[in-house]
Amino acid sequence: MLSFTVDGPFEVPFYQGNAAKAISSEEARGFWELNPKYEKRRGCYIFAIRAGGGITPIYVGKATRGFKSEVFTADKLAKYQRGLADYLKGSPVLFFLLHPAAKGKPNKALIGELEDFLIQTAISRNSELINVQGTKKAEFNITGVLRSGVGKPSNPARSLKSCLGL
Repeated sequence: MLSFTVDGPFEVPFYQGNAAKAISSEEARGFWELNPKYEKRRGCYIFAIRAGGGITPIYVGKATRGFKSEVFTADKLAKYQRGLADYLKGSPVLFFLLHPAAKGKPNKALIGELEDFLIQTAISRNSELINVQGTKKAEFNITGVLRSGVGKPSNPARSLKSCLGL
């Protein structure tokens, strides 16, 4: 069984305008300057909003080529903008669910299963989730979050559980 680990939530830099928040490629560069160790890692990620003591998922994605090349693409930034438009208050954050193999070929099938599961779980927490796909039953665990056995979960794992309403 492949065991993904959770890291985050990481604050995503954003521009606060008079009417709305915005995340551009400039803010994305700032994010990677602060978090370079995740640039080449693979797995899944959750873009969410932290507000009022809670965290609400907005978008779930997967990265099989590396987070830096997939998290802040132009189409993803457009999706995040749509998600941010629904929140007057709150700050954008990212969770990373890291594939255990930092190098070499990732297990793309299991990354896809994890993404499907996260989408299913996130949509139950936020019916306005931007992506609504993925129905296959998953066969994996997330350390400290799901099917991971006994033991105290890490702070990032507890935060993700709260974000997803698990």
